[in-house]
Amino acid sequence: MLRLKRILDKYYKEYDFQGRMQHDPILFPHRYRNALDIETSSFIASCLAYGRVDLFGQIIGRILSIMGHSPGDFLMEFNLRRQRRLFAGIKYRFNENDDIVCLLYLIHKIVRRHGSLEHCFRSFYRSDDRNIGQGLAGFVGSFLSIDTSPVYGSNIRPPGLLQFFPMPACPVGRPDSGSACKRMNLFLRWMIRSRDIDFGIWKGIPADRLVIPLDTHIARISRCLGLTSRKSQDWKTAVEITESLKKIDPEDPLKYDFALCHHGIAGWCKTCSETTMHRKCVFRSAGSW
Repeated sequence: MLRLKRILDKYYKEYDFQGRMQHDPILFPHRYRNALDIETSSFIASCLAYGRVDLFGQIIGRILSIMGHSPGDFLMEFNLRRQRRLFAGIKYRFNENDDIVCLLYLIHKIVRRHGSLEHCFRSFYRSDDRNIGQGLAGFVGSFLSIDTSPVYGSNIRPPGLLQFFPMPACPVGRPDSGSACKRMNLFLRWMIRSRDIDFGIWKGIPADRLVIPLDTHIARISRCLGLTSRKSQDWKTAVEITESLKKIDPEDPLKYDFALCHHGIAGWCKTCSETTMHRKCVFRSAGSW
């Protein structure tokens, strides 16, 4: 484990945060200074951050451009009947135009009800929770409890809307429950962690309660390194990887998200299998397989 820590620390220290940010969805909320603007633009950016960066980046940029200089104010005062036409024709992969409009409508309802996304999340998070799972489940549930009839004509939640709101828990009628919740965990990392490119504007929630944003790259490399023995790419796997990283840095385990993600994106492990490291892999001497 000590050898693995040395290598991960090396990649963390060498990681080009400012350079990578130019190709990361966090670039969009970094345009703002007001807390409500940062968290609302972050939520939109993270919800749409799947697929190719150049494609979802265009959609995020277009939506935020329509909102003007303050997405927080725009969403606080959002008028569905009058303003939905501004977003006509905007859709992205699994998300139809109505799904994107409904996302904005739901954010509007939450910030009007709670004052901010942070206040909504904190109403479910407890300081003695082992991680942010319960808080996240309540947070997502708040969005999904809102009547969507004004957008869809009936109170429905089509697949394109549910794709924005994965659940870490297991509510009735959600076959996708137990999701790794990559994009939600990415949003929470931005809000809670206060180092590097993350904002840390939600104070008082320890960084060690965060769960790693799990994707294919992180899952594969984590299995190679012995950080998890699980094959499925779900919430339990994300938690298990995070718990393993806590053994290396108990206070800030997600600092290694950058090193692991960079290693995966760079494609240096393409010759590694799911469970076996290639003999020339840079991490080969670090793990315990």
